[in-house]
Amino acid sequence: MSADPTAVDLRTTLGAVELPRDVVRVAGPDAVDYLQGQLSQDVAALGPGEAAWSFLLQPTGKVDAWLRVTRTGDDELVLDVDAGHGEAVVARLRRFLLRTKADVDPLPWRAVALRGPGADRVEGLTGLVVPTWPGVEGVDALGEDVAPPDGVARATAADLASLRVRAGVPAMGAELTASTIPAEVGRHVLGASVSFTKGCYTGQELVARIDSRGGNVPRQVRGLVVRAGAGVAPGAAVVVGGDEVGTVTSVAPAPGGGTVALALVKRAVTPPAAGEVRVEDGTVAAEVVAVPFEG
Repeated sequence: MSADPTAVDLRTTLGAVELPRDVVRVAGPDAVDYLQGQLSQDVAALGPGEAAWSFLLQPTGKVDAWLRVTRTGDDELVLDVDAGHGEAVVARLRRFLLRTKADVDPLPWRAVALRGPGADRVEGLTGLVVPTWPGVEGVDALGEDVAPPDGVARATAADLASLRVRAGVPAMGAELTASTIPAEVGRHVLGASVSFTKGCYTGQELVARIDSRGGNVPRQVRGLVVRAGAGVAPGAAVVVGGDEVGTVTSVAPAPGGGTVALALVKRAVTPPAAGEVRVEDGTVAAEVVAVPFEG
């Protein structure tokens, strides 16, 4: 895959791009206490305007959603999640409301992402401005009428996907499904999304048990560097030493050419490791690396 001369490397260059997100408002006298018992993050510790990442889990400890929670008032919080998953978040939270004095409603908001050096110093952003992905330089703006600010170069969805993959940031429907457990996505995400000191929350038992055993899980999200990545697609098999060890979950262009990808890979594979990815007409060489990617 040759390099795109118009591509923007959002690790080294400031850029703005629309970010597909669904937004949900939880408000009412019991809103904070309710979410404290539903989310893996310490919601009660958030001050006004503060935001943090969190898992919304099934009672079994598997992932319903990975989302960001922002405290917007004493009794109001805003959650945002990958586009297409807001309705499921609303349904999941309403399911356990019972006699709780809180409302859970979708908001008709949009999002704009700023990534790269100086993103947090850009003027002219409107709406709710919150920190972005764990370990990534940038901010996101959420609101009904948010737009990329003037004077900032426009990036593309492919540029943003490349950054996400290299940063090892999981996506709903890709690395995160109903069969995912939080420890599979990496310590950089787990550490930013889970409080191990707060009280009980739905799904806590599995998260705490795995953490007490050193975080060992049968498979983990790993990176793939494919120098000539034509044909690599989600669902492709990852092969190391002749054995099928994992499945590609996300694919994006690499700065300078080639392909980067994320894959769920068996624990026995220790990165860096030489391997292959199966494509339609054979295999292509790939290196299995830890996430986040270096460089």
